[in-house]
Amino acid sequence: MHDPTVIIIGAGASGLAAACELARAGLSVCILEARDRIGGRVFTYPDAACATPIELGAEFIHGQPPEVWKPLEKAKVKVTEVEGESWCVSKGELSRCDFFDDVQALLEKMDDSTPDESFRDFLDRQLPKSATDTQGQTKQHALNYVSGFNAADPSLVGVHWLVKEQKAEDRIHGDRAFRPRRGYQDLIDIFREELGQHRIALRTQCVVESVRWRAGEALVNVREHERPAALLAPRLLVTLPLSLLKARPGQPGAVEFSPPLPQKKLQAAQKMDMGHVIRVVLRFRRRFWDTIAAPFPGALSKMSFLFSQDEWFPTWWTAMPDTSPILTGWAPSRSADRLSRQPESFVIGRSLQTLSALLGESFEDLQHLLERAYFHDWQSDPFSQGAYSYGKVGADGAQETLAAPVANTLFFAGEATDVSGHNGTVHGAIASGYRAAREILQALD
Repeated sequence: MHDPTVIIIGAGASGLAAACELARAGLSVCILEARDRIGGRVFTYPDAACATPIELGAEFIHGQPPEVWKPLEKAKVKVTEVEGESWCVSKGELSRCDFFDDVQALLEKMDDSTPDESFRDFLDRQLPKSATDTQGQTKQHALNYVSGFNAADPSLVGVHWLVKEQKAEDRIHGDRAFRPRRGYQDLIDIFREELGQHRIALRTQCVVESVRWRAGEALVNVREHERPAALLAPRLLVTLPLSLLKARPGQPGAVEFSPPLPQKKLQAAQKMDMGHVIRVVLRFRRRFWDTIAAPFPGALSKMSFLFSQDEWFPTWWTAMPDTSPILTGWAPSRSADRLSRQPESFVIGRSLQTLSALLGESFEDLQHLLERAYFHDWQSDPFSQGAYSYGKVGADGAQETLAAPVANTLFFAGEATDVSGHNGTVHGAIASGYRAAREILQALD
C-alpha cells in the first residue's frame, strides 16, 4: 500500500465525512479507528429480535440540519418526527408538563453581550432564593434542561456558549426532533458505502499511541490488533474527542504529540469540558404504561417524554410515534457520575427502581416484564471518556482555536471543534469534518 495523502484519526461522524470529501477530490485517505466498528459515539446496537433501532449513542436528529438531511434524503431513507405528549412527575403525582414556556422565557434572558457567567450564576441573579414557589420550580426545570440536554454542569457551562447554541438551533428549527427509520445506522451505512466506492483505507482496532510530526510530515505510531505499526503522511486529521485531547500522556486513550500541540490549543481545550451521560434502553414484553390508571386510564398511551426530579434517571422517553414497548432512561451530569463505572446489573436495577417510583408499578412486575436491557458507559469507554462537549465560562473563541490547523500539517475536526454553535451534535461533527477537509485541500493547492 502506498503512503496516503491524508491520515485520519477516528472513524466517527466527523472523520467519515472528511474522508469522503477528501476522496471525492481525488486524495488518498486512510482512516485509523481504535474500535472494531465505525461511527464513534454514534452506536446503533444490532438486535434481530427488535424491529426498533436500539441507540446507545446519538439518537435524535435535532431540527433540519442539511449535513444529516441531505444524505438521508438522497438515499431515500424514511425519517419520522418525534410525536407524543410530555408528562411530569412532581411530588408523586403525574401530570402534563406545563413548564416549557416559562423555561424558554427565562432562557431568552441570557445575553452574550454582557460578561460571561455560569448558567447557575445567571439563574441565581434572575431568580434569587426569595423567588416564589412557581419561580423556584421554573429555576429547577431550567437547571434540569441545561444539565439534561447539554449533559453540562450548570455551575461550569457558560452563558455565552449557551446563547450561541440557542441561536444555532433556531436557524435549523432545533425544537423539532426526528429519527431515521433504522436509527443513525442509516447515516453510518451511507458513509460506509461511500468509503467502499472510493476505496478509502479503513483500519479498525488500530489504536493511535503517538504522533511524531514536522511541517509537511506526520508519522503515526499505532498498535493494530495488538501489533505495533507506523504510517506516514504529509497531512494528518485528528478527530479525537475533547476528553482525549485533554488527556495527559500515559492516560487511557491519550495520544502523545511530539512536538506537543501548541499551548494556545491546549488552553482552548481546558476552556471546554466533556459532558457525562448514562443511558439505558429497556425493552419490555408490552407497553405497561398504556394501562396505568392514574391520573386516568390510558393517560400515558401517547407519552413521548417523562420528566421528574429523580436523582438517578430524571428523564425518560418512548419510541413515539413508534409503539414499540421500549423506554430509554437518561442520566446526565451528576446523575451519570453516580452511575458510571457501576456494574451493568446495578445500572439496570436502578433504572427499574426509578420507573417503579415514577409510574407506581412494582419493581418485581417490571423485572418480570423486562425482556432485555441495553447499556453502554461512555465515561468508562477509553476512546470517548464522556458524551459530548460544552463550553465553560470564558470559552469564547475556544472552538475556533481548537479547530485551527497547525503548520498546515495537523488538522482538527470533531463536534468539539464545530464553530457554528452545534457542539455536541452529529450534524456539528459532520460540519467540522467538511470544514477540515476544505482546509486540507486548500493547504495542498
